[in-house]
Amino acid sequence: MKFKLTSTFKIELGIKLFQIKATKDFSNVKKDDLGGWVENKNNLDQDGNAWVSGNAWVSGNAWVSGNARVSGNARVSGNAWVYGNARVTGNARVTGNARVSGNARVSGNAWVSGNAWVSGDAWVYGNAWVSGNAWVSGNAWVYGNARVSQRLCCRFEFSKTAEIELWLKHEKEFEEKLSTFHSFSTVGVIGEKK
Repeated sequence: MKFKLTSTFKIELGIKLFQIKATKDFSNVKKDDLGGWVENKNNLDQDGNAWVSGNAWVSGNAWVSGNARVSGNARVSGNAWVYGNARVTGNARVTGNARVSGNARVSGNAWVSGNAWVSGDAWVYGNAWVSGNAWVSGNAWVYGNARVSQRLCCRFEFSKTAEIELWLKHEKEFEEKLSTFHSFSTVGVIGEKK
């Protein structure tokens, strides 16, 4: 057992959340460190190095496992899973049946919801939303005020919804051209890097 629920609790949106406390050293967490907040002990895996810290909280049937971290004021709720080496930070929200995995990052005021998946080395940040049945993977970056609600190419960056719509309109043509290359990491960039 790596953590326990403390008797310290708070009520957020009608949900009773308990602060967690480490019961042993692991990763960069030391025994007796206070962590973030969970609704119940099943929200955080007792194995691995997963941790919830700061004012972050995990509720409902949501689950954080592996080496994943949820920190800042982030919230993970519903049936969402955050696992692998994923990070959810800032004021980010992961809700519904969403999955964040691999080395993915969700930060700022970003939302991942519905049945959306963010995986690989993908980043979703700023005020971006990934929802519905969307998949954002590979090295894709979605940021600014972009909204994604369907599968998205894994080799590009998007900062505006219009850019995503343009990509989806021409996706087949782009994919055919890209398939002629034998190896690539980032083939193109749409938007500006921050």
